[in-house]
Amino acid sequence: MSAFGVRRFAGAAGLVLAGVAAYLCFWPVPAEPVSWSAPTPPGFTAAYAQNTRLANLRTIDIGNEVGPEHLAIGPDGKLYAAMESGNLLRMEPNGGKREVFANTGGRVLGFDFDAKGRMIAADPMKGLLAIDVGGRVSTLVDRVSADDPVRYANSIVVAPDGIIYFTDASTRFGPVEWGGTYQASVLDIMEQSASGRVLAHDPATRITRVVARGFSFANGIALSADGRTLFVSETGRYRIWKIDSGARDLDVQGNSPQSRKLLDNLPGYPDNLMRGRDGRIWVGLFRPRNPAADALAQRPFLRKVLLRLPRSWLPLGTPYGHVFAFDEEGRVTEDLQDPKGAYPETTGATETADRLYIHSLHARTIGWVPR
Repeated sequence: MSAFGVRRFAGAAGLVLAGVAAYLCFWPVPAEPVSWSAPTPPGFTAAYAQNTRLANLRTIDIGNEVGPEHLAIGPDGKLYAAMESGNLLRMEPNGGKREVFANTGGRVLGFDFDAKGRMIAADPMKGLLAIDVGGRVSTLVDRVSADDPVRYANSIVVAPDGIIYFTDASTRFGPVEWGGTYQASVLDIMEQSASGRVLAHDPATRITRVVARGFSFANGIALSADGRTLFVSETGRYRIWKIDSGARDLDVQGNSPQSRKLLDNLPGYPDNLMRGRDGRIWVGLFRPRNPAADALAQRPFLRKVLLRLPRSWLPLGTPYGHVFAFDEEGRVTEDLQDPKGAYPETTGATETADRLYIHSLHARTIGWVPR
């Protein structure tokens, strides 16, 4: 190549590199990351010492369905499961007589049952839904007020007095606007603006109020035995909160006696919370902590650069199966792990007298272990 050709090639390469640099630094992205302090990961030690108690799960066939994200036993004694397709499956506890109970047209992430036997479902595409025993779907709540939409309904618990508590994971990024639940959750957790909240809906008055706000992706929710306390998993900052169920517009980022961090600096991203037997509350860790992600906590500019890259390049951590149980004082009482992560994205666990069913965002079966 002549000297002239070399100069032309170098010039073209320089322009390409400049274009790439400009794209990585200046191309608009929807998130505006903020700096936060990530605690040093504890690793799998103490109560979370590595084990293989979740390996070699037994499975229940779900046909062509994917992603039993939430599982619960209904008032009729049947096992219900929420799928990626929008289908809600109903079956015998052993998987027999499987059928489609309902389809919301969205993607249910959490549900519970009220005193009338209705399924109350949190669908991030639709809002808070009621599904009667015949599978008919109606909308209970899709906004708190005229200018305050429920953008990412995620998890739910129905109190004995009928009040429905549910998480609105992000008021910044909704799955409808941003291409799905995963895409919206990535934007919220990468941004760390802590816009998630807990809402309470009273079916009698049809009034919905903000219980608490300030969560970095508010996810799983459970109620204490006396009904006075809510447990809330904050996925984006690896912790579980204990808050007063009677609170109103509480900012958990402030210093209030109505809220406290029950479990902090967890070894993974906490997802669903489910009450089990004998006072246990089960939580699933979607994935383990990733030091690369934590290293970016105080580097919001670099997180913004990452959002301009393919999502597969994000530092999300390697697959790792992990569910554990804790009591209402925050003591870890059981811990089950599968370091190989054969059952993908363990988002929660549902306990019965003889089985522990494992929730998953992307599994093609329902996993379980005998109790």
